Amino acid sequence: MDRIERFADVVVRAGVNVQPGQGVILRTDTAHLEIARAVVAAAYAAGAAWVEPIWSDGPMRRAAVDHASLESLSASRGWALQRIREWAEQGVASIALHGDADPHLLDGADPVRAAAFPAEEVRVMREQMMGKLRWTIVGSPNPGWANQVFGEPDTERLWEAVSTAMRLDAPDPAAAWQERAATLADRGSRLDALELTSVRYVGDGTDLTVGLIPGCRWTGGGLVDATGVPYMPNIPTEEVFTSPDRHSAEGVIRVTKPLVLNGSLVLGLRAEFSGGRIVSVSADSGADVVRAQLETDPGARSLGEVSLVDSDSRIARTGIVFHNTLFDENAGCHVAWGSSFPFAVPGGTSMTVAQREELGLNTSAVHTDVVIGGEGITVTGTGPKGTVEIIRNDEWVL
Repeated sequence: MDRIERFADVVVRAGVNVQPGQGVILRTDTAHLEIARAVVAAAYAAGAAWVEPIWSDGPMRRAAVDHASLESLSASRGWALQRIREWAEQGVASIALHGDADPHLLDGADPVRAAAFPAEEVRVMREQMMGKLRWTIVGSPNPGWANQVFGEPDTERLWEAVSTAMRLDAPDPAAAWQERAATLADRGSRLDALELTSVRYVGDGTDLTVGLIPGCRWTGGGLVDATGVPYMPNIPTEEVFTSPDRHSAEGVIRVTKPLVLNGSLVLGLRAEFSGGRIVSVSADSGADVVRAQLETDPGARSLGEVSLVDSDSRIARTGIVFHNTLFDENAGCHVAWGSSFPFAVPGGTSMTVAQREELGLNTSAVHTDVVIGGEGITVTGTGPKGTVEIIRNDEWVL
């Protein structure tokens, strides 16, 4: 196999784990055409009954932001909602190829319009992805992404870094991911046993304490769908994560990696939390884009995820800032404002939204990961057994 074929094989076998006779949707940008073709071929080779590509395109998105009404940019369509629900009913698998072909696509655009999206469609899709749809999202090299990382469209160099991060250099990359998944799952089990009530992140510019929901579960390596089929929602993945109590986050964070948000680059982001909500935001650039997203809905300012990543991460070991959240969030500890993961609490996927919120899970149409870890980060957890170190100076010690 060449590297694109190995990439596609990992996506199909270790990522979404396509089963014989299953339908597959592939969400991808036109910039990923060659990779998309390989993924479609790999899905059919794994036994897919059909594969439907759903295309997006950066310049078309910019045209919509510049010219469509804010109402139409935000409107959800009945036919689209019905299609998502039918995918779930039919047990369709969802693959998304990610990798901004132009991270500056929406520079200069109205930040409110750039942040607009059909929230109900996103909410329904996210709901189906919490146990009803197997899904995976994977970063896909392209010249625009390479230019953002290296200052030139050196796609070959980006492929080398992505191949390392995705374990494409292993004799059997899919099997290598299954092995890594077992290690991360073991970390999650050890955290569960501590019955932590809070975690605290301390690093350069960060001092954040977040309360946890009693009985919450830490997840690492992957998930299992309702029919018992394992899959990995993100490749690469190096994290162990859970959803915190949305009412309980106090302190400040300094984001240590660039954030590409709604087509704009955010650098030097800082945020303050009080009473579980983001109360102030500043940045060297892109603060307005963040502020616009935080106005999406009432849950956008509260945390939906806390995550633990150490320096043993393959992404961290590349020494590269990927300017891509899927990769950069797996190079260091991160948190995410916006929607929670219902599976983080026992029985959460079968609860109503009101029941989840009563427990402390967060509801929002957005979910934005920001990296706060790296060299010098220390994470401690507090529970019935007292306070324990989990990560010390970016190394896992638990």
